[in-house]
Amino acid sequence: MEDLLPPRSRGGIPVTGTTRHLTTAQALIAFLARQYTSCEGVNHRLVAATWGIFGHGNVAGIGQALLESGPDAMPFHQGRNEQAMVHAAVGYARQSGRLSAHAVTTSIGPGATNLVTGAALATINHLPVLLLPGDTFAGRPADPVLQQLEVPYAGDVSVNDCLRPVSRYFDRIARPEALIPAALNAMSVLADPANTGAVTLALPQDVQVEAYDWPEEFFRERVWSVRAPAVDPDELTDAVRELRQAQRPLLVVGGGVRHARAQDVLGAFAEDTGIPVASTQAGKGALLHDHPRDVGGIGHTGTAAADELARTADVVLGVGTRWSDFTTASATLFQNPGVRFINLNVRPADALKMGGRQLVGDARTGLAALHEALRGYRVPAAYEAECTRLKGEWEGRVSAAYAPASDEARPTQAQVLGVLDTLVTGDDILINAAGSLPGDLHKLWRTRSRDQYHVEYGYSCMGYEIPAAIGVALAAPGRPVWALVGDGTYLMNPTEIVTAVQENIPIKVVILQNHGYASIGGLSDAVGGERFGTAYRFRAADGTYGGDPLPVDLAANAGSLGMRVLRAKTVRDLREALAEARKADVPTCVYVETETPDTVSGPPPAQAWWDVPVAETATRTSAVTAREEYERHVTARRRHL
Repeated sequence: MEDLLPPRSRGGIPVTGTTRHLTTAQALIAFLARQYTSCEGVNHRLVAATWGIFGHGNVAGIGQALLESGPDAMPFHQGRNEQAMVHAAVGYARQSGRLSAHAVTTSIGPGATNLVTGAALATINHLPVLLLPGDTFAGRPADPVLQQLEVPYAGDVSVNDCLRPVSRYFDRIARPEALIPAALNAMSVLADPANTGAVTLALPQDVQVEAYDWPEEFFRERVWSVRAPAVDPDELTDAVRELRQAQRPLLVVGGGVRHARAQDVLGAFAEDTGIPVASTQAGKGALLHDHPRDVGGIGHTGTAAADELARTADVVLGVGTRWSDFTTASATLFQNPGVRFINLNVRPADALKMGGRQLVGDARTGLAALHEALRGYRVPAAYEAECTRLKGEWEGRVSAAYAPASDEARPTQAQVLGVLDTLVTGDDILINAAGSLPGDLHKLWRTRSRDQYHVEYGYSCMGYEIPAAIGVALAAPGRPVWALVGDGTYLMNPTEIVTAVQENIPIKVVILQNHGYASIGGLSDAVGGERFGTAYRFRAADGTYGGDPLPVDLAANAGSLGMRVLRAKTVRDLREALAEARKADVPTCVYVETETPDTVSGPPPAQAWWDVPVAETATRTSAVTAREEYERHVTARRRHL
């Protein structure tokens, strides 16, 4: 009956003024092409491009709309794996300072559910991405259709409901006109610094192709302000009072400083007050490695300098951090009996953590206000000298871990980083997410620019690195972008190498072959698991994976996907290969088999604990010993209230 209604009242909503007759998918693309963010007087395209893999759930709708709109209105990138497309979009959003994002379109069924991991990563890291999964028929002309999930108690549930808990905003567009409020709400969340993350608009395939008379006002240019809220004056007064009384203050910086573009303000604040600055994984690089107040990473993967200062700090100022267990060493790090916390964060929930005094607001405006209010305050000279000494001692340990025994030796993982350290400049960007590399990078890497260090550790998702490198390279064309991956991570998600080759995006992929899950192997040892199931080896006579390494050639695999491949067996080979890759104008892979740190100099061990529960009862000596060690550590845990 609806098709018999006059066009100007279709959907039961009277239409006045000029309208545009488009399908729902065409209207969405036209709408997205006119959305912008504004920051410091500069406008940025909010949704700058769309990634897609097409199937019966989106090919006739979003696919046709992208074709019809053309690349000027909405550039398109072809993906190979739906999860990887989200990772690429997230890499782009982070490198763009959250001012610009990408959309990802998929078919229904497995194409849509493959988005879940990437959506969780985006939401946990507070990085914007617009997800446009196809959905089953809203009109239900046939029930069920291919790939439809049948739920006996709810006919309106589809597999896309898996995306609800990992999205900051979710809506299913069951009628064309429902797109209007949903699209506006979606843009609002994407541009909200306190609430951004994955935004999902589930699009039933019949609704995508249904035409509607859209009010022209829907397509007008909109500029969404990225807010930088000032802190409350009373909260500021209380925070300043606490800091002025501090004798051993420590500033812990998280990703919020980067998102707020507060690095310069942070540097001035640290210089004038003398307060040392430790960084989470997301915050590393907010101060460059040679800044006198930078004491490196904090927590389980942190430096001895930062962790020693944390243990004795009397006031801890957290700026833009959500205080994860790696940062707090599972609530065992801050041991001063009278330690107090002040949390400057744009999200009230994060400002409340650690029993802290809340200072809700933007990191840059908040730090500037603190800086002004603290004029004349400086930490005691003895404390400043202690910080300088600890920083210098740690730098010596970094240099020792980086130094190879000879140029003809096979490098350790730390020595791979050491060779790369001699080649990069502030232009280079390093990307990593999982395995043992995040710990080595957090402790050892000497960051040379505020956006060089790109380690995704909110979700620590294996397979993030290669697609994220593509997204970063799209946001920062002309800069050398390195994806550092172990063999386990590479095998999770190498498919977007094909995309890099297709688009000639000259990412540099460094594959470190250590024949297994090195990080989890080490953790397994620590908790009495004896590295069970963590090696990439043939089965031995006893049934375990203790035989010879598998004859897997990851370099050949990367080459088969179209990459240029450089193999390195020694430190000398590695230096030459990395230098050649850095200059390359095509996607290039450097493959190196690393030496285990058991036999040569490796990175310094963890400087703080991390809580991974150990079996309370066991017969194997390794687990019994690990439980005793666990119980010793757990006694140091405290609740900061």
